[in-house]
Amino acid sequence: MKAEHGSAASHRVVGREEWLKERIALLKEEKAFTRKRDELAEKVRGMPWVKVEKSYTFDSPAGKKSLAELFGPRSQLIVYHFMFDPTWSQGCASCSFVAEHYDRLVVHLAQRDISLVTVSKAPTEKLEAFRKRMGWSFPWVSGAGNTFGSDFNVSFTDEELLSGTRTYNFIDKAQGIRELPGVSVFYKDEKGQIFHTYSQFARGLEDFLTAYRYIDITPKGRDEEQTGGMGWLRHRDRYDGSTFVVPWMEKPGVTSPLAR
Repeated sequence: MKAEHGSAASHRVVGREEWLKERIALLKEEKAFTRKRDELAEKVRGMPWVKVEKSYTFDSPAGKKSLAELFGPRSQLIVYHFMFDPTWSQGCASCSFVAEHYDRLVVHLAQRDISLVTVSKAPTEKLEAFRKRMGWSFPWVSGAGNTFGSDFNVSFTDEELLSGTRTYNFIDKAQGIRELPGVSVFYKDEKGQIFHTYSQFARGLEDFLTAYRYIDITPKGRDEEQTGGMGWLRHRDRYDGSTFVVPWMEKPGVTSPLAR
C-alpha cells in the first residue's frame, strides 16, 4: 500500500542516521537523472532544422512586426504560444502560470543571445489589457492576422476540431479547444534565413514550471487528485475569492491543457 504523504501518523519516521543513509542513496539517483537530462538537452540541440519559408506579420503595440523582427538584435528566438482566443475575455490560467515564470527571465535570456516573445490569437487590445491586469512586461504580439498558430500546431478551427483532422503534441488529437499551449524555437543566420529548430507541447511544458519543482519536494507533493490535475490553479489575482472564469468555458473550474 502506498504511504499517505503529509501525515506523521501514517508516514515512516526514522532516526537521523537512517535518514542520511537513504538521502545519500537517493542522491545517486538524482545525479543520474541530472546527467540524463544533460544528454537529452544535447539531443534537443542536435535536432535537424526546418527552414521557415513563409512570411509572418504580427500585430504589436508598436505596429506591424515580421517574424524576423521578433528576434530583435539576437539570433535565437523562443516563442511561447499563449492560449488566448479572440472570443475569450481573458487569457488561459495555465498559460498565465507559465508566463509568471518567464516574465522576469526575458532580460537574462537576452544575455545568452535569446529573445523570448509571447504570441496569441487575440487582438493586441485584449492582450495589452490582460498584461496590464497581470503586471507582466514581456513582449506580446498578436497572430490574429496570420497562420502562425495553425502552422505550428497550436491553433485550430471549429471545423478541424469536429473532423479530428488536426493533431496536437505530434500524436494527440486537439481535443475540442481552438487554442492550445506550446513553445517553439527559431534560429536566424547571418543571411537572415530563419529556421524552426524545436517545439514542445502539453505536459512537456512542465519543464518551464519552477513552482512544481518546489511543490514536488514537499511532503504532500502536488496533491492534485481532488482538483483534477491543475484544477486548483487560478490567475494570480483570483486566489482571494474573486470569481474565476475559464476563458473557453465561461464557468468556474478549469481543466488544464498541460495535463494532456
